Amino acid sequence: MAEYIWIDGSNGLRSKTKTLSKAVKSADELPEWNFDGSSTDQAPGDNSDVYIRPVAIFPDPIRLEPNILVMCETWDPDGTPNKFNYRHEAARLMEANSKHKIWFGLEQEYTLLSPEDWPYGWPKNGYPGPQGPYYCGVGTGKVFCRDIVEAHYKACLYAGILIAGINAEVMPGQWEYQVGPCEGIDLGDHLWMSRFLLHRIAEEFGAKITFAPKPIPGDWNGAGLHTNVSTEEMRQDGGMKHIEAAMKKLEARHVDHIAVYGEGNRERLTGKHETGDIDSFSWGVANRGASIRVPRQCAAEGKGYFEDRRPASNADPYQITGIIVETLFGSLPDEKTEK
Repeated sequence: MAEYIWIDGSNGLRSKTKTLSKAVKSADELPEWNFDGSSTDQAPGDNSDVYIRPVAIFPDPIRLEPNILVMCETWDPDGTPNKFNYRHEAARLMEANSKHKIWFGLEQEYTLLSPEDWPYGWPKNGYPGPQGPYYCGVGTGKVFCRDIVEAHYKACLYAGILIAGINAEVMPGQWEYQVGPCEGIDLGDHLWMSRFLLHRIAEEFGAKITFAPKPIPGDWNGAGLHTNVSTEEMRQDGGMKHIEAAMKKLEARHVDHIAVYGEGNRERLTGKHETGDIDSFSWGVANRGASIRVPRQCAAEGKGYFEDRRPASNADPYQITGIIVETLFGSLPDEKTEK
């Protein structure tokens, strides 16, 4: 069995299953398929066929091998990428700039909700104690739904997703896992597949997952998708000058980045709760209140990476990594595609 997975018109995930006559070892061996795009906000009803092209495969941790999970791109019948296919352009940018060996590591925060859409572990129609004991907490009353989190972690490892770790977050009921480092387009594939597995496993427990950047108003931390970036030049001796040069380029396109860094991000990027202000760009060493943080160790060694703290937890990793590469190394000419 092959579970074909794609991103729909509302930045969500959809999937359906195809029976294969034999096991496959690469996405190239899999057939193109299609679905009703009018039911996923990706096509009108009078021309509803949208095609899904396999681009990456992973072992299926739920059905187990030789069954697979298949990450797909969406394409229109005229041979052009669907308007919600952000992977295609990101892959072009990664390929054109592959000599820079760009590594990404993303920190995916999310909140677990009950079927009634209230954070798991919170009193019904009420609130827990203030933030403080929950971040990386241990023990009843400090952490919630660790069973779901552990199951997701193990599923990602089985699938070969480069998940680097997990931790409970500042707001109770909120968790984070890290994916990477991955080079180029692989990051987006791994991150989206990890999101699919998170939803799929939470389904088994009757829980909901929200990637809303500010799920609970008030004095509660929001949820982000902090994006760590390193080029080969940044990792070499003297790489700090390349990091500083990147800051100038990122500052010049701050508004462009915010536009693709997730929905509802203004409620999160307030300058409070470890965020920078959405309307201004800033960067600093070890500063979690800035748009960009350079780790203290990197500044001390004069090389390494930077962390873009602006992306919201619901942002598309293809769009995030794509625009970062475009900002650092320039855009590409329009692609000629079949129409």
